[in-house]
Amino acid sequence: MPYAITKHCIRCDNCLPQCPTGAIKVIEGEYWIDPSLCHDCQDSLAPQCVDSCPVNSPVPWQAKKGRCKIDVRTVPSLDLFPDGKSHPFASAIASWELCNVLAQRHSLTWEIDAAGELYYQRQIHGGKGAIAFRITDSLDLEPPVALKGDRALSAIETFDIRSACLHLIYAAHVTSLERPWEEEFIINDRQIEEYLGLDKRKDLSKLTKLVLIKELAQQPCKLIACIDLPQQGKIKGIRLEKSRLWHLLDTQHHFQEDDLGCKHLVGLTFKIKIGQWAQHFLNRQGCKERTAFYQYGTLPKALLSAVMSIWQQHEGAARMMLWLLFKTKMGKEQRVTIPTLMRVAYGERKLSQTSLQPENRQRLLRIFESDLEVLDRYGLKPVFDPVTYPPEIQPLWAKLVDIPEDAEAALEFWIDDGSNSTRLTDAAPRGKWNRLMNARILHFELPPEWEQQLAKSKKKQRTTNRKTRSKSQVALSTEYIIEARKKLGLSQRDLAQLTGKSQSWIRDIENGRFQAKLEDRILLQKALGMNA
Repeated sequence: MPYAITKHCIRCDNCLPQCPTGAIKVIEGEYWIDPSLCHDCQDSLAPQCVDSCPVNSPVPWQAKKGRCKIDVRTVPSLDLFPDGKSHPFASAIASWELCNVLAQRHSLTWEIDAAGELYYQRQIHGGKGAIAFRITDSLDLEPPVALKGDRALSAIETFDIRSACLHLIYAAHVTSLERPWEEEFIINDRQIEEYLGLDKRKDLSKLTKLVLIKELAQQPCKLIACIDLPQQGKIKGIRLEKSRLWHLLDTQHHFQEDDLGCKHLVGLTFKIKIGQWAQHFLNRQGCKERTAFYQYGTLPKALLSAVMSIWQQHEGAARMMLWLLFKTKMGKEQRVTIPTLMRVAYGERKLSQTSLQPENRQRLLRIFESDLEVLDRYGLKPVFDPVTYPPEIQPLWAKLVDIPEDAEAALEFWIDDGSNSTRLTDAAPRGKWNRLMNARILHFELPPEWEQQLAKSKKKQRTTNRKTRSKSQVALSTEYIIEARKKLGLSQRDLAQLTGKSQSWIRDIENGRFQAKLEDRILLQKALGMNA
């Protein structure tokens, strides 16, 4: 049973060094025992705070009953999601990778540098740039000190995938600021509860929610980044060394006393500021002057509550959902290979081990297909490539979509299915794993609030790239490529060799599965004898 400190406390400090779990806190001059940390000194004959207190202030803690009084608090920033659907958020590469680190944690490839610091690094812009993340356990020390060895590994193990939702909430708040790297915003526990759907969890006590919110709010602030990007046009190269992505400037604890004078935590208020990366990636004026970026997407509120609902049973689905939030911003036609999705959902190490252990493949396949079904249930419907991901290796739930709802029609459907040589309920064909390693999803059909994001990004792309859409793109239709190739007597393999591409890439272009990029269109023009 945890203990609480009554109003008889004389603040003598005798109990502070005696507590084995560090549950006794001094907040704004007031002594308080965190009941989530206090375990009644199970390894001792009696609670140490009771033994050391000269006035018998500590007493067994009793959960507070009744509603919390509305106290005077710092006014928070305006609520997000005024329409209940979505809000812009900072979606630059630093934001995407931080979300990946918080979601995938120990599944990523962490390395140790010459100083013994643990870091995760990703190459970007074709290896011309890089972004690396390190972990710190301090929230206020500047410059932050990165953890090493076992301490860093232990810190990674404590990270919670739900903290990625707090990161996205922060990223949404800063888009409302004109110069976010110079300004700050304030958010309280009530707002976070509503955004995450915790206000509907009647099975959790107020204290449990507050402890969870405080932990999740701190975790995005415990990662520091090194960003190294080359010059892009007029935008100068970017180089940041061990810079916090989020600064937790202040945490206010709101207490309420009961009849015995025991303080009960009833609220939290956080003051947050974005790191210096915002000056390069979330700079409206700099974007107009073409000296910086202003990269943003749209954060659906439904995604936050979805992750909070599925993170425990379907963590792989939650990881893919968070990853697709950024991936789909690039356009609906973005193809995704199945190995890429599996790496996001389960990590490179697990995928590699399973590939070498055939006995474990079936289990991972069942988990993956179940996670895909969860995405489909939340509106992220995968569209399978009919060439590389044909019906015979698709999940059973995807095949059952075509079953009619009418009883007689459904009966006729199953009768026809039973008379075919290949039935829906037949076992998967041999070699399904190897075929899946070459399969891909053409795109994901998105929920309405995600479609809104895609429409905005496409409109912006049409505006900025209007001049680059030249006659060559119109002329290089699929029909023209096929006709020109045949006139020259070239096979798909020959054209692939001339352009330095794969034969499957040429086949996909001719089938209209995707459009070639500008530099690839130039290659095709030269190979087909057309003036660029």
